[in-house]
Amino acid sequence: MKKMLMLVCALVLFITAGCGAKNATTEGAAGNTDKPVSKDAKKIALVLPEKIGVNPFFQIMDEGAKKAGKEFNAQVKTIESTDPNAFEQNMRAAVADKYDLIITATFQAEDALKKVSAENPDQKFAIIDTVIEGPNVRSVVFREYESSYLLGAAAGLSTKTNTVGIVAAMDIPMIKKWTVPFEQGLKATNPNAKYLVNYVGGFTDPAKAKELAILQQSKGADFILGAAAVGDLGVFEAAKEKNFFTAGQDIDHTSKDPDHIVLSQLKGADTAAYETIKDFVNGAFKAGVVDYGLKEKGVGVPFVTHDSQTKMNPFLTAETITKLKQINDDIVSGKLVLKDPLKQ
Repeated sequence: MKKMLMLVCALVLFITAGCGAKNATTEGAAGNTDKPVSKDAKKIALVLPEKIGVNPFFQIMDEGAKKAGKEFNAQVKTIESTDPNAFEQNMRAAVADKYDLIITATFQAEDALKKVSAENPDQKFAIIDTVIEGPNVRSVVFREYESSYLLGAAAGLSTKTNTVGIVAAMDIPMIKKWTVPFEQGLKATNPNAKYLVNYVGGFTDPAKAKELAILQQSKGADFILGAAAVGDLGVFEAAKEKNFFTAGQDIDHTSKDPDHIVLSQLKGADTAAYETIKDFVNGAFKAGVVDYGLKEKGVGVPFVTHDSQTKMNPFLTAETITKLKQINDDIVSGKLVLKDPLKQ
């Protein structure tokens, strides 16, 4: 199943990045070119499997790395692999350039990192949003199921039709981190709500996602969560055309269409990069798995766990936000224990 998912994502990368593209590099001294770093500053390379502009996840990861560089006196260089075939070469080049720490992300980087980290046991690596086992690799993952639960709770408290849906990418184990806790949160706050779920069958099909969202709306859903990667764009289009409410993934999408995109499921790639560099510079970096959830601000929901520049839609109310903040506090304190769907 994992191999199939990696193949799908490789196809995604090929389609979005294109062939024959050149690699791009951005560099900042401590994340700020007008502030010099000391001669003994740590050199850190952020080697990405895509261009920053293709995937907002990488954009906020880059921002977090540069912020850490500025605060902790590290020289941070970002290398964007616009050609997927060149990604492993970029990893090897970073090793050859003697960076103290090399950070990458997502399972698009798994194969290359497995090879390069095994061949260079003295080099320190980190990978964000997936797990690679190795004595010189830190893997940073997220408890997405916690923010999924919060979104489900928000939907249960806010729905006027008592029908809520989710358009997910594929019916595979990984996606259960979104679908299962979303339903749990919905039922916890509104036991009588009807729950609809449909699968696009892939990660790059906005047309199919839009079709499924319209289908759910026709069945009475007034809130439909997008959890279909690029397909979320189709859910957003359907929300605007059919006038229902929706939410997206990774970043705060509410400013794109405040009348319809009322929430988002945030994933703190910036926090993960920042904390990884902080630990490395301070001598606290260790190999193994580190996970970030609501407690660490690694995941979240606008208006509840994070501020938003967008004015809150009336679909939500101050009373609802107060209840959601209490649920968040209960999860953070351990009063409400949520289980990882992949470990149940």
